[in-house]
Amino acid sequence: MKFGVLVFPGSNCEHDAYHLIGKVLHHPVEFIWHQSRDLKGCEAIIVPGGFSYGDYLRTGAIARFSPVMESVKNFASQGGLVLGICNGFQILLETGLLKGAMLRNRRLKYVCRHVSIRIDNVKTSFTHLAQFGDVLSVPIGHMEGNYIIPSDELEELEKRNQIVFRYCATNGKITESSNPNGALSNIAGICNFQGNVLGMMPHPERASESLLGSRDGLVIFQSIIESRPLKP
Repeated sequence: MKFGVLVFPGSNCEHDAYHLIGKVLHHPVEFIWHQSRDLKGCEAIIVPGGFSYGDYLRTGAIARFSPVMESVKNFASQGGLVLGICNGFQILLETGLLKGAMLRNRRLKYVCRHVSIRIDNVKTSFTHLAQFGDVLSVPIGHMEGNYIIPSDELEELEKRNQIVFRYCATNGKITESSNPNGALSNIAGICNFQGNVLGMMPHPERASESLLGSRDGLVIFQSIIESRPLKP
């Protein structure tokens, strides 16, 4: 499977994703500049973390207008796999590929540490190799990770099983103390209804080698590589 990693002015996690795909998983991968409309025949697109356009206005608010994002939207509408990580999740929210928005962390401080997240949906192209309820140890690093969505749309996410990851305690319990940013319903990641677009605040690419302290993030990328048509 060929991966494309988007690059915006201010991206700072694109090399992490590129290294993981090319050097750890040994799959073809290319950088795709934000001004390009050509996705170069990639079968999966990663929208990486960082501070696209300096996070001016709102996180991801300017990146949504980049030419490449129009191509990504078309790619996703045809069933292409799109993974947005941290700032990438914020960009997917701004483009409308995923529902909801981000506020600043509840204590108005940047948070950078390992957290536990529970997998609540394994019927996606990103999690089908995992088991329901698996707990992953992955790092976060963000200032605006406080996910919000209107109550009626939250009910819709729940009903359609679109909440993929929740912040949790190490034993998998959903607790207030395990929520690092105040995100509604401890939400750490969601997918679209079709299950081919995923946004998550934690960084699985930074938890994919033993040297980094955790390999738990590998299951997400291995699921992508071995993905098959799945019903939501």
